[in-house]
Amino acid sequence: MAQIIEPDLNFVKEVIKAGGKDLKKCYQCSTCTAVCNVTQESRPFPRKEMLYAQWGLKDKLFSNPDIWLCHQCSDCTAYCPRGAKPGEVLGAIRKLAIAEHSWPGFLGKLVGSPLYLVFLLLVPVIILLIGANGNPLNPDSIPRGEDGSIVYAKYMPVNTVIDPIFISAALFAIVSFVIGVKRYWNTLKSSGLEPVNQSLFKTLSNTIKEILLHKQFTKCNVTKTRTYAHLLTFYAFVGLFITTTWALIYLYGYEIFGIQPFGIFHFGESPYPLYDPVKILGNVSALALITGITLVVLFRLLNAPRAGIGSYFDWLLIAVIYVIAVTGILSEVFRLLNIASLAYPVYFIHLTFVFFLFAYAPFSKMAHMVYRTVAMVFARHHGIVSRDLNMVRQAS
Repeated sequence: MAQIIEPDLNFVKEVIKAGGKDLKKCYQCSTCTAVCNVTQESRPFPRKEMLYAQWGLKDKLFSNPDIWLCHQCSDCTAYCPRGAKPGEVLGAIRKLAIAEHSWPGFLGKLVGSPLYLVFLLLVPVIILLIGANGNPLNPDSIPRGEDGSIVYAKYMPVNTVIDPIFISAALFAIVSFVIGVKRYWNTLKSSGLEPVNQSLFKTLSNTIKEILLHKQFTKCNVTKTRTYAHLLTFYAFVGLFITTTWALIYLYGYEIFGIQPFGIFHFGESPYPLYDPVKILGNVSALALITGITLVVLFRLLNAPRAGIGSYFDWLLIAVIYVIAVTGILSEVFRLLNIASLAYPVYFIHLTFVFFLFAYAPFSKMAHMVYRTVAMVFARHHGIVSRDLNMVRQAS
């Protein structure tokens, strides 16, 4: 049966602009597919994705979970005889897929463009300045502790400023992710693939296990070392999430249930002593985050000649995480040293970038964690992965 193909030339231009500038160099030799250790036997990539992108077949790309099953190992980019950089092309397509499914849609476009970075940063800056008690550039205008020490909770009250602002940002991100995932799942279903006999819950459970161990990253050759950097960064975030939850339990356990401090556990308002378990976990996680993201940068620079340097979209997330990690540690150091002229501005910058990270997560490369998970679940649930495992078993 004949099929009418309607190329979208504007989409081709978008892919090139989003980071796939070498797309047109591809001449379909299939070297990329041959060297990829992550690709599925039944649906090899990235050759077909390169063809779809050259033809501007936007719908075929967005309804294709394979664009997310690619982990950008860059083996394909390193061995491409024409320098078409398939890894970076698929990275550009993923960026466009996020913008396509995100809600509200305009934020997907704003976060992906360097032209709007200042505007996006101004949003949390203005919100935080309105809520702050005093000017961070004028320490004398900010209330201190009874002994004259720096207490960030007096500068940015937790109940009236920090919690309302950041809980609202988190709720906005969650709603945006839910809508985006629903749209993306419907797009994937339009591919016409039929589910296999496996519960969606079991599929999700197996996928999460794979993500927690970063199994796919270990199959990479050219950028194999980034596995450790990604793992360290990922679990540093897990540690910081636990720290934040723990701190909320301290605060509201004290306020709502009247739980008093006991032993080494300091229920109540911060700051907490350095020997408190929540403080230890927070500091260890912050140092792990700095180490992990530093390794990410180092490995990207070392692999750049073979794997490509990456796009603005990639480096924006790296830069935001770096600023959060560094300013988080410095905020504590300057507070302990009681250097108000540095402590308050650094703490303000820290809060600004934490807001940026979470409020804009559904539109940045942070969204990879969600969309890739959804694509992996869809692929497993629809037999793409299981068919390949069966083929391997039969061959062996």
